[in-house]
Amino acid sequence: MADRPSPTASPVPADDPVSTVLVVGGMTCAACVGRVEKKLGRLEGVSATVNLATGRAKVSHPASVSVAGLVAVVESAGYTARPAEPPAGPPDPTRPDEHRRPPDGPPGSGGAEERRERDRLLVTTLLAAPVLVLSMVPAWQFRNWQWLCFVLAAPVVVWGAWPFHHRALRGLRHGTATMDTLVSLGVAASFAWSSYALFLGGAGESGMTMPLSLMPSASDGVAHVYLEAAVGVPLFILAGRWLEGRARRGTGSALRSLAELAAKDVAVRRGGVERRIPAADLAVGDVFLVRPGERVATDGTVVEGSSALDLSLVTGESHPIEAGPGSPVIGGAVNSGGLLEVRADAVGADTQLARITRLVEDAQTGKAAVQRLADSVAAVFVPAVMSVSVTVLGFWLGAGADRQAAITAAVAVLVVACPCALGLATPTALLAATGRGARLGILVSGVQALERLKHIDTVVLDKTGTLTSGRMSVIAVTVPADADADADAGEVLRLAAAVEQGSDHPLAHAIVAHAHRQGDGLPLPRPVGFAAAPGSGVSAMVDGEEVAVVRPGELSGIPGRLREAVHAAETAGHTAVLVRVGDVPRAVISVGDTLRSDAYRAVEHLRRLGLRPVLATGDREATARSIAGRLGITEVHAGALPEDKAALVATLQGHGGRVAVVGDGVNDAAALAAADLGIAMAGGTDAAIGAADVTLVREDLQALPDAVRLARHTLATIRANLVWAFGYNLVTLPLAAVGRLDPMIAAAAMSASSLLVVGNSLRLRTWKPSRPRAFGHGSGRPRTATGWETAS
Repeated sequence: MADRPSPTASPVPADDPVSTVLVVGGMTCAACVGRVEKKLGRLEGVSATVNLATGRAKVSHPASVSVAGLVAVVESAGYTARPAEPPAGPPDPTRPDEHRRPPDGPPGSGGAEERRERDRLLVTTLLAAPVLVLSMVPAWQFRNWQWLCFVLAAPVVVWGAWPFHHRALRGLRHGTATMDTLVSLGVAASFAWSSYALFLGGAGESGMTMPLSLMPSASDGVAHVYLEAAVGVPLFILAGRWLEGRARRGTGSALRSLAELAAKDVAVRRGGVERRIPAADLAVGDVFLVRPGERVATDGTVVEGSSALDLSLVTGESHPIEAGPGSPVIGGAVNSGGLLEVRADAVGADTQLARITRLVEDAQTGKAAVQRLADSVAAVFVPAVMSVSVTVLGFWLGAGADRQAAITAAVAVLVVACPCALGLATPTALLAATGRGARLGILVSGVQALERLKHIDTVVLDKTGTLTSGRMSVIAVTVPADADADADAGEVLRLAAAVEQGSDHPLAHAIVAHAHRQGDGLPLPRPVGFAAAPGSGVSAMVDGEEVAVVRPGELSGIPGRLREAVHAAETAGHTAVLVRVGDVPRAVISVGDTLRSDAYRAVEHLRRLGLRPVLATGDREATARSIAGRLGITEVHAGALPEDKAALVATLQGHGGRVAVVGDGVNDAAALAAADLGIAMAGGTDAAIGAADVTLVREDLQALPDAVRLARHTLATIRANLVWAFGYNLVTLPLAAVGRLDPMIAAAAMSASSLLVVGNSLRLRTWKPSRPRAFGHGSGRPRTATGWETAS
């Protein structure tokens, strides 16, 4: 049987499910979606989610069920299908692919198919316009006008409406009915009645005129033809489909925007010779050049040169990022300054741009819970409408109404019914929202993640790398009270950094980097006789003096101001080191992980959204309390191991909380997976990102409340779309059944309903997060208990 293809051998164990994406052609409404999902779901162990807007089916199936078998099942339902080819890297903007095809077109369609649709619409318009004008303006109805209309209408009914007839016949062969069935029957019935009226019913008599009637009466005693409905229905629906296709391609513009970020070619140095090659030919380890104004071809590390990189189109980062030797760079970033030489660290599917593209693609295949309900309704909608149409025809005829009025009502019922809007309500909104989120640096795994993001009430925040930068830096350099604060501090810092050049400890890196920044890049002295005492510190001879950078130890022998600096550092959770020159304590350097500049605002915005912030960190109690106090977080869990964080999530859930976890490290992966929603910082580990439902790409914690706002706005848009889609049919079907809706007007209303849903979703493309105005742009610490230091 076609529905149950024979399993084929596979190297993957048969019990392990695999995921396959199929590009499905020929779907036009939610009934088509339900048909494909139902057919695939009949296979044992197979489940499918079909997206009308993208024309894609994401199928989970045992490895024993071949992809060819899945394609055969879709084809047995009357549609075309082929496996989507996974890109090796970011989409190539120079070649056409499935992202640039009309979403509802058959596989292989592209610009040519779009041009055919446009040409069919233009020809149909030219033929239908005279028919509509003459039928609706009695003053222009010249002698035998009805026969000219008949000649013009015939090619519209046969050729112009052929896509509807073709798909209706194909559905009939497979025992299914879709919206195309309704349109085909409506057009055929209108033309058949008009032909009967012209040839046998007296409407063909010379000199016949027909009054304008948008709301047909039961019987007006005037011979009437419905050629305007026969041409108006395909004209309005073809126009609606064409406009809808353009709008739907607009909602899916995120993938095209990502494709355009990929560099086409690159200048590479191989064997000391510079030449330009296609970016796809880059290999790991190649050194390539990025000139001012060019895009970085792939992820890598700067070997030589310095510049500012614009990451706004890749991560949503609004400020340029300075890059110099040793700095990592991301493919797709624009070089805003000097010449850079970059060593390629990742190519193809391993780049960050390729991962972002895959995340956006995956996010666009899901369905909201309410959309699944709509699809269930759509699956029985078309047969129900056909039954209603037959019932209406029988009722009118049985009540003694005129035959033409009875046919008018039945045809109007067929034409006005529109499951298209039901099928487009969620996917178009999701396409627009995921695309907008990607531009804002927010990557959402799917609509289920959006639904959970909307309903969370508790946010568990990791400290290191989430609320803080995750990088050690010098907080303060304190010298004795009797010293020249600026001059002595700078000199001691220079000596300490010279010694620390020989150490790989994170504290050493922080001190050396701070000295380079304070010294305007001047070289540090070279240490002689470097020695390291594990757990104690380091020492060396610098400029003829013995310099030691050590743990403070016993404080009784150091000046009072230095003792106070040590106590202050410990209270704040920082690390203090003592610098001795000879035997004289010269300074205390406080080193710690700095709070993100936007952390306070982000946490406050979460509170304003009704969310409860909780801090969970593996750091010491003092450090955790210090950070929490500065952010106004009252619930703190310090010294938490990975299993403790997962247990905390379970406890919060046990008390009725809907919990989101924000983290960036391997130690957060278990909690991210256990939470109702996992949110990873893009700078974090692959384990954290893999366990998360949402990834914040831009280095801005404000993306977290923005993600919550985007989720709420998207779900509200989806609900509005579905309310309209259901409400439209609840209002128009009864009007059509009682003969108060002309078939031509019904066709226009049906097309308008789909356009309205798509247009409402398009508004998400320009959505901007609205933030409270009570905050300025300070350093991340509140000046008072109630607000921020205002910007000047």
